[in-house]
Amino acid sequence: MTSELASGSTVNDRAPTRSLGRSIGAVGVGSVVGILLTLGTDAAFYGLGVLPKAGVPPTTNALILATVYRCVYAVVGSYVIALMAPNRPMMHALVGGFLGVLASTVGAVTTWNKGPEFGAHWYPIALILTAIPCAWLGGKLRASQLAKQTVS
Repeated sequence: MTSELASGSTVNDRAPTRSLGRSIGAVGVGSVVGILLTLGTDAAFYGLGVLPKAGVPPTTNALILATVYRCVYAVVGSYVIALMAPNRPMMHALVGGFLGVLASTVGAVTTWNKGPEFGAHWYPIALILTAIPCAWLGGKLRASQLAKQTVS
């Protein structure tokens, strides 16, 4: 739908909807990228014996490793969100980080005190606490690229 302005130009009434769709798509794609990278690495490390089989308590070293690569993938996913965002890339990346906090909190609540095979309590807490900083870093990387493009 378009409407005629007094000046003779038109305004596309669908632009906010299109921008919202692109925003949702950016957050969705970036989140899926982070999830797929994590699941792929988990599967590879399970297959290689780096991470313990299901039902076996993970070691502290295995949890540290998982925390590190999950953080790296959270930064990558947030960067993708910011890259695809139609505007305000940092805000979009932080929305992804907020979703990471929610998902990590749900994971912590559902596995808390369910047994040693779910690992030490510090691990889900670390995932909750690192979600926003990782998202910020991914957004910051994209913002710094955009700033360099503006200067050049």
